[in-house]
Amino acid sequence: MSAATTRSRTPDRLCAEAVDLARAAAEEAAAPGVVGEHAGLVSEGDRVVTHFFECKELGYRGWRWAVTVARASRAKIVTLDEVVLLPGPDALLAPEWVPWSERLRPGDMGPGDLLPTDAEDLRLEPGYSGEDEPPPASPVSEEMAELVEAEDAEVTGGTPANLPVVPSRGTIASVAEELGMRRARVLSRYGLHIAADRWEEAYGAKTPMAQAAPAACVSCGFLQPIGGSLGQAFGVCANEFSPADGRVVSLAYGCGGHSEAAVMPKPPVPPPPVIDETRVDPFPLRPSADSGSVSVLPDEDTAELGHS
Repeated sequence: MSAATTRSRTPDRLCAEAVDLARAAAEEAAAPGVVGEHAGLVSEGDRVVTHFFECKELGYRGWRWAVTVARASRAKIVTLDEVVLLPGPDALLAPEWVPWSERLRPGDMGPGDLLPTDAEDLRLEPGYSGEDEPPPASPVSEEMAELVEAEDAEVTGGTPANLPVVPSRGTIASVAEELGMRRARVLSRYGLHIAADRWEEAYGAKTPMAQAAPAACVSCGFLQPIGGSLGQAFGVCANEFSPADGRVVSLAYGCGGHSEAAVMPKPPVPPPPVIDETRVDPFPLRPSADSGSVSVLPDEDTAELGHS
C-alpha cells in the first residue's frame, strides 16, 4: 500500500478556507450571478480540496460548479487547480446516447435522407451470388474462361452488388437479369415475419375497426392482391373512403366500406288514411234492449217474490 493511500482524508485547513478564491474562479469561468451558494467541499488528497457551488443557470438544474484548489508542501499560498461544471446527485441529465441505427423509428425519414442497410442485416438475404463455384458446364467455368475470345464471353470478378448496371454477356448477373432476379438481396424469412407482424398490428383482425366491420377484406372487391408469399395473408386496400386506403391490410381486416356491406332498408311508410264521406254509420243514443247481460223485461218468478 502506498503512502498516499494511508494519509488522512481530512481536508487541508488552508485549502478549505479558500472559499473566496474558489468562488472568484467559478465566476470567472461562468458569469456573475450564475454561481450560487457554497454547497460543501470534499478532500481529493493531501492539500487538495474541491469546493462546490450551486449553479443557477437555466437548464442546469442540480448541477454544481466544482473548483479544485491545492497547496504545495510547506507552502502558505493556495493555488487554483481547475474549474469544471459537474452534475450533482439530483441533476437533470441528458438521456443515454443511443446509436442512430437503434433510435430510428418508422416515419423518421424525410426527403433527401439516406438509410444505408448493414451488410449483415438479418432482414435481408442474398438474392443470387456469384461467389459460388460454377458447375463445369457453366459459361463462366474454368474451361469456358479459356474460350473467352472465341465464344465472346466475359468473366466478371466480384459479387453481383459490384457489377455494372448492365451485366456483361455470359455472367451470372446477366442470367439473373434474364430471369428477373436483378436484386442483389431479397427479404429473408426473418424480414418477412417482422413485416407481417407490423402490418398485422396496424391493420389486422384485432383492431377495433376490424372488430366492428360487417365482413373481412378477403371478400371485399376493393382489395388488390399482392404477389409473393405475403400475398397469402395481405393485400392493398383501394377504397378511397376506407381508413386503410393505399395501405397493406390483412385479409382478416375489415371496415365499414366493404364492397358487399348490406344496405339498411328504409322503414316502411304507412299508407294515408282512407275517408269515405258517402257512407253514414248509425250511432244510437240509447243502447238496444238486447245489448246488455241483464234483461230489461220483468221476470215472472221474481215478480211473485216481490222482487223489483
